[in-house]
Amino acid sequence: MPEPDGPVEAPQRQLHPLPRGLVELYGLLAVLFVLVPEWMAGGALFGFREVRQGSELPVPSAIWRRVPELRLASLSLAQLRLLAAQLGLRGYGRLQRVRLTARLLKRLKRQAEHGRSL
Repeated sequence: MPEPDGPVEAPQRQLHPLPRGLVELYGLLAVLFVLVPEWMAGGALFGFREVRQGSELPVPSAIWRRVPELRLASLSLAQLRLLAAQLGLRGYGRLQRVRLTARLLKRLKRQAEHGRSL
């Protein structure tokens, strides 16, 4: 069997474009099924804002100071280790974040029971 002299080219596939009317129909359907519900949801959420005056959530900083779980969740690992050192935890340097957070929570709750705060 003789080998071809040059690289073998795959035959070109002829693409048939969609009719213009069909493309416009798809565009209209996209607007109806995607954008209109987004606009409706945005309008509904904006309307709810006016109804709930006086029921705003508390300032995050105030509650984050009172709830130790939230406070610890916002700290980096380095900050957690610094806090562990300040609280006198032993072996905190080898602990991973989850275990360190659990030990810090136990220590903070024990201090809160005895009336001490940070």
